[in-house]
Amino acid sequence: MRLHRLPLPPSELGESPFWHPLEQSLYWCDILGRAIHAWTPADGQHRQWPMPSEPGCCAPAPGAKIVIGLRDGFYLLDTATGALACLALLPAPHDARTLRLNDGRCDTAGRFWAGSVITPRTAPDAALWRLAASGNGYTVQRMAGDNYTANGLAFSPDERFMYWANTPEHRIDRFDFDAASGAIRNRQPWARFSPKAQGQPYGGRPDGAAVDVDGCYWVAMYEGGCVLRLSPGGEVLQRIATPVQCPTMVCLGGDDLRTLYITSARAGRPEPEGGLFSTRVQAPGLPVCFFRLNDA
Repeated sequence: MRLHRLPLPPSELGESPFWHPLEQSLYWCDILGRAIHAWTPADGQHRQWPMPSEPGCCAPAPGAKIVIGLRDGFYLLDTATGALACLALLPAPHDARTLRLNDGRCDTAGRFWAGSVITPRTAPDAALWRLAASGNGYTVQRMAGDNYTANGLAFSPDERFMYWANTPEHRIDRFDFDAASGAIRNRQPWARFSPKAQGQPYGGRPDGAAVDVDGCYWVAMYEGGCVLRLSPGGEVLQRIATPVQCPTMVCLGGDDLRTLYITSARAGRPEPEGGLFSTRVQAPGLPVCFFRLNDA
């Protein structure tokens, strides 16, 4: 399977790609580059918006707006004006000196879920947070913890399950998910991968992910130089080798949601690391979910 490099500058740490169906554009974060990017394949237009801190994740909102998880909380970007407004700061125990928001996405009810990452990895204090419209404002709730680097957040097509990866632990967990209430419970290990071992080949650790209409889970294997497609039971169905060692996240987009987009991390490595790539796949993805604003 041939991957095409997109005609875009490399990202220091590309993450959180999503396909915007109304704009027919690909959005993504450059976490270490502190910017949100958008690219329109039809005309090659590339736009970017600088951020005051690291943008870990982003998702569309109505009215040409983008909801973003920054180091200390959730913000709303107006892509027409560049204006950035704070929706909600993260409460304790989140400490922005050592924690920042990382991977995240919206569910079908318009709630924005985002996990955090702790630096240095001294304790599993990274958590999963949920932002939701409430009355005239927004509520933020801590939904899960016991993580070092939260990644791989995705929902099954039938909305029965939520996936959440603990990247340094080489593990993907699965929760039972209640789409109506937004509750999660019964956290169980779902897929495990072998850690680094001297003298042994290394397949990487699970980073960002997406789910297709068949319920299969596509995950970028950081430092593994590949993207895996896992069955709903957690078995590896397909391996796509990448021209970069550190793919970071995937999304399914394009008119038919059958273009697989892959972000990657440069972080001091030579090109093509940090590039964005695409390839065609058989099973389409799920449409991106929009964040529900409290005035929508």
